[in-house]
Amino acid sequence: MPRYLVERRFPHAPELSVDAVIERNAGDGVTWMHSYVCEDTPTMLCLYEAPSPEAIRRAARRSDLPVDRITQVRVLDPYSYI
Repeated sequence: MPRYLVERRFPHAPELSVDAVIERNAGDGVTWMHSYVCEDTPTMLCLYEAPSPEAIRRAARRSDLPVDRITQVRVLDPYSYI
């Protein structure tokens, strides 16, 4: 399954029900893996497994979450080279 990094900028802190977001994502085959919250900006970077960027956008709309940028990524594990 492809992985995507999603950048979100929030005008204010969102009130999220994690369980509800996970449930809404499942309808499109989207799995939220984890997120990074930037301390100095209202930005969140979220890693997902999903069939497509459009599936992420549909799931985000259902949860009323912004999507500013979606980038397909792959894992580079430096410890696999040791």
